[in-house]
Parts: sequence; C-alpha cells; structure tokens
Amino acid sequence: MHVQEWLDSVPPAAVYAVVGLVIGLESLGIPLPGEIILVSAALLSSQHAGINPIVLGACATVGAVVGDSIGYAIGRKGGRPLLAWLGKKFPRHFSEGHIATAERSFEKWGMWAVFFGRFVALLRIFAGPLAGVLHMPYWKFLTANVLGGIAWAGGTTAVIYYVGIVAEDWLKRFSWLGLVLALLIGVTSMLVLKRKAKKVQQEGKAEGAEPVPAAE
Repeated sequence: MHVQEWLDSVPPAAVYAVVGLVIGLESLGIPLPGEIILVSAALLSSQHAGINPIVLGACATVGAVVGDSIGYAIGRKGGRPLLAWLGKKFPRHFSEGHIATAERSFEKWGMWAVFFGRFVALLRIFAGPLAGVLHMPYWKFLTANVLGGIAWAGGTTAVIYYVGIVAEDWLKRFSWLGLVLALLIGVTSMLVLKRKAKKVQQEGKAEGAEPVPAAE
C-alpha cells in the first residue's frame, strides 16, 4: 500500500507518532525512509483537516533531535567498533566508503556537517553516531542538531503543506496543469537532493587524506 494511503487509514494521533518514531530511528542511525514518511504526511495534512501541520512539524523536529542525540550517545560509547558492526549489518548504508565520505565532511565542516547533513540522506543517518564516535563536543552537536532539525523537519512540512494546498486548488481549476506542476516539483526536489548527496560523495573521494578524529 502507498505510504500516503496507509497514513490516511490511521488516526491523526498515529500519524504524528509514526512520523516522529520513523524520523527518530533514522536519525539514530537505522536506515529508514524518514523523508518519504514526512513528505507523505505533510502532503496528507494539506488534504486532511484532522492533521495539523504545525503539530506534525513539531513531532518530526522532536523525533529528529531526540534520535540524533541518542545516536550521538551510542556512537560516543561504541566508538569505531560500532561503525564496523554497522558496516556488517547494513553494508549498503554503512560501507567503508560511505563512512569515509561522512568523516571527511565532518573534518571539513565540523558542526555545519550536522546541520546541513540533515538535508542529505547519507549524512542524515550518519550524523548522530559519527559525531559521537569523533567525540564532537556535545554543545556544538546539540546546537547544530536542534537548528538542523527545526530547519529540515519544520521547513519540509511547511513547504510540502503549502505545495499541497496550491496543487489541490489548481487541480480543481485546471486538473491536468496542477498534476503536471505537482509532478515537476516532486521530481525537481528529488533531483536536488540526489545532486547534493552525489556532490558530498565526490568531494569526499577527491580528498585522499586519512580522517583525523575531532578533538575534545
């Protein structure tokens, strides 16, 4: 069943809980489709009076911040053996290449990697655990984590909600034009995200230096 159809079949309270839980687990370091769930729920809120976009955005933000913080604590305690274990369990997401790319991003950008990493699928999974492994000072991590969570979760919810409102209004007036516009917006957003992720990976491959753990 399509994600949005499934979300539409459950009570609003369950939608808030699912969004917060999935995003929290993804931020913790478990590869889950957090962005797909958030976008689907935000679009649903534009068509469903029972789902408040403000509450939805708040739940997504809390899930992102809490999940990242737990991931940070686990990474700090588990260290590099944890990354090796994750590489065996989830080789597609935690391969040595992906870990090296993420580490180089942290070395180059520091706390900004946590903030902007929220918008890139690869770094969104790595940010919390890797910041803990590299012993990034927690106050820096928390600041970037909170700001990034608000910008990503709140911003995504707001943009998709208003796109849904506009698209629905246009669909009522010009059904085919509204459908094409909604499709173009969705494809463009996907291409932009993929381009950002590819750029991060290419920058990481271009730098041949070995990763240096961040200082306390």
